[in-house]
Amino acid sequence: MRAKIVITILFTCVFCGGGYAKEPLGLTLGPGGTVLKDGKSYRGVGLNYFDCFLRTLHNTTNTTYEAGFRVLAEYRIPFVRFNASGFFPKEMKLYQENREAYFRLMDGVVRAAEKNGIGLIPSLFWYNTCVPDLVGEPLDQWGNTNSKTIAFMRQYTHDVVSRYRNSPAIWAWEFMNEWDSYCDLPNAATYLPTVPYPQTNTKLGQPAVRTPRDFPKTTNFIIATREFALAVRRDDPYRLIENGCSIGSENAWHKFKENAWDKDTSEELGLMLKARNPDPINLISVHCYDELIGKAKSRRNNEMERLDWAVAAAQKLGKPIYVGEFQSPIDFAPDSPEYRKYFTDFLSRLERLKVPLASAWVFDLPSQEDGSKDPRNITATNRRAWELPLLREHNMKLTRTSNP
Repeated sequence: MRAKIVITILFTCVFCGGGYAKEPLGLTLGPGGTVLKDGKSYRGVGLNYFDCFLRTLHNTTNTTYEAGFRVLAEYRIPFVRFNASGFFPKEMKLYQENREAYFRLMDGVVRAAEKNGIGLIPSLFWYNTCVPDLVGEPLDQWGNTNSKTIAFMRQYTHDVVSRYRNSPAIWAWEFMNEWDSYCDLPNAATYLPTVPYPQTNTKLGQPAVRTPRDFPKTTNFIIATREFALAVRRDDPYRLIENGCSIGSENAWHKFKENAWDKDTSEELGLMLKARNPDPINLISVHCYDELIGKAKSRRNNEMERLDWAVAAAQKLGKPIYVGEFQSPIDFAPDSPEYRKYFTDFLSRLERLKVPLASAWVFDLPSQEDGSKDPRNITATNRRAWELPLLREHNMKLTRTSNP
């Protein structure tokens, strides 16, 4: 009985806030733009586990993430990045009506990660229209520090960070997934209505009509990113904070500054990274995909090529870089020699560039199984299962050579 009481007290301390731990937990900023874990230099490659929380939010009896974390532990996957909120406004109903019930579901995910020794990088606002739609504002209110959107962001950030700041499972904090997508399009007025973004599904809590105020602007999201980081710092003075952005389009700076499609230079990519990562953001996020398209199998966007530029720019800023998503081109069969070589070569590239953190896309996401529009799912039994032991070997190598 006494042991049960002690366990209950510890659980309460971890999941109900309280004073911050005396020693920094998770990942922190080291000298020269390095990453520290437990006071020592750290490098590692994890996975995205996108819906480990979302699945139980959809169905409270679905705790399959527990088995998922056991598999990850078996393969010594050090950490995962995941969506730590609802994707659509409708999925935030439980948070609005019964916060304790909502967080009991998230407690289960954090507890499972702790039990299996897996780190977590929660992305608190995955889809950039969710919060404005939830509070009845257009997307441009991310740039208004007095808006309902920012007020909701501050409250939710406080609720999450204060609740889990003493958990050793939390490694870093992320703002939002790829808010830079579709930003500053010179042809936004004609382009956006032709694609499912921003969406207008009223059944999911979205508005029936979008206006030009819903066109994503870098200026608005820079303000929101800084406000998010400041909100995190009120409750967590130590852990790394990143914005969740991709590496950006090859003309991001020109679209932002000149409303033009000209390709950016390496210097302009660096300027864009600096603009998108205002202090106290101290971990630079990029996502790297390289698809083969067209009859000539030409490269689109050169994201892999520009990773070298991004690493150099991050070094100048004195901030470490995190490749939050990467994967081999879906044009290759997932168990083909070409797919394996591409994946292995990219791991070697991360090692050569001394990228401290990266996470492959995506673990245990059935909607991206083979046959889907975006087949990238990794499990221990499907055609990408070979990636798990490869990542285990790679992380063991990094531990021997890079993490003294």
